[in-house]
Amino acid sequence: MKEILIIADGIVAKEFLERVCLDNTSDNNYKVIYYNDKVLTNKKVDNIKYFKFDPTSFSKLRTVFSENIAEIFLIVKNKFDAEETYKNIRILNKDIHIILLDNWNIKSKDTNLSLLNAHDILSSRLFDFLPNVSVIAQNVGLGLGEIMEVSVPFSSPYIYRHVSSIRQKNWKITAIYRAHELILPNRSTMIMPNDTLLLIGNPNILKGVSIIIKQELGSFPSPYGKNIYILIDMLQNSNQEIENIVNSAFILHSMINNQKLIIKVINPTYCQSFNKIKSYDKGSTKVFIDYETTDFKKAFLKDLEISNAGIVVTNSKMFKKYKKLFYSAKIPIFKIGQYDFSKIKTTVVLPEEEIDIEKLTATIFDISAQLELDIELYNYDPNSAETNKDLIHHFKNLAAVFNRKLTIIQSKQNPITELKERENILHFIPFTKNIKKINIFSLFSTNFQKLYYKLDNAYQIFIPIEENIADEQK
Repeated sequence: MKEILIIADGIVAKEFLERVCLDNTSDNNYKVIYYNDKVLTNKKVDNIKYFKFDPTSFSKLRTVFSENIAEIFLIVKNKFDAEETYKNIRILNKDIHIILLDNWNIKSKDTNLSLLNAHDILSSRLFDFLPNVSVIAQNVGLGLGEIMEVSVPFSSPYIYRHVSSIRQKNWKITAIYRAHELILPNRSTMIMPNDTLLLIGNPNILKGVSIIIKQELGSFPSPYGKNIYILIDMLQNSNQEIENIVNSAFILHSMINNQKLIIKVINPTYCQSFNKIKSYDKGSTKVFIDYETTDFKKAFLKDLEISNAGIVVTNSKMFKKYKKLFYSAKIPIFKIGQYDFSKIKTTVVLPEEEIDIEKLTATIFDISAQLELDIELYNYDPNSAETNKDLIHHFKNLAAVFNRKLTIIQSKQNPITELKERENILHFIPFTKNIKKINIFSLFSTNFQKLYYKLDNAYQIFIPIEENIADEQK
């Protein structure tokens, strides 16, 4: 049984003593030195003894001091009292551990003195209440951020998802707080808006997970990046192709929440398109002419490091030629269609059995909302209408949250045939290895990713998934 000495004065000391009195689980014995009756609590407990005198008096302090004292808490409101009492304690014992509530930014080299800066503690606690700020446990575990509390906003990609549908590698959802109640989740527990998740895992991974959990509607192209990026090779693209790419990028730039439109030109040729592009270099549009780099791949990889690109705009010809390069970029690719951008009315999603499309729903709804598009989810199964039942429920819930019109299309025939005739869709596609491996045998595949080229006339967004993006799966 440890003996603790508390030297108390002020409102903080009073609150501390009240907590000590309420703690019925401790085996500690306490001695409390005070000199103002206002610090006393109404509750009396057997393991606390009180002494009323001024602790700056060495002779009086010595009377209650003993070798049994294991630790001292020094909580006073006057700096002089704190410093003089500290000196008296050190005369009596040079090594005993002292916890001092520091309101004055005291400097000390005493390794057995723990200074709790009151201003830092208070400001840190206030910071925890800011919206979209993850709370890191500091007084339990290692205190390095391996325990984190994250609130789930209405636009989070985690809402209406079962815990089992979230791959948790090197981290875990250990508890959910909902409506002031604790829930210990199992595989079927569904995460709801305004839940607070208690996460445990690798601190570096938890930082990335918390960003994804708190992702807000209207944040795209974040978290991939902040800017729209175009790379134009004037030796490979005609004037008309260049104009189509740039015009589509400008429309996208005007509608989504990016910071800059970055246009990079390599192999410049002096023509009407070149002069037109140079004139765009103003405001939030930045144009860079590279007279030295001639290789598309080298230019792209070099810019990837410095452009902070969140989405790349290109056309079908360049995508087919450089899809392996784009795949390695780990950011969304916006491939323009063969019709006017303004004709796009609907987002189209074609689920695959082996792809967890739920991991893309935040991005799908984010872009659809920013572009003011309705959403069509195709449920293709020749044998059963029950396929993708959980996914449909997930989409319906998110459509209600984000106020998007959602149409579920049950289809027993491959929807590619119908969609290739339409000129009003934006097709979302998971950007996986299947796409970069397209070959002659893909003609006989029923995999929607491998058949993406059959919708070549449509606008398409290829979104990295699985091994492509450092998200909650890592």
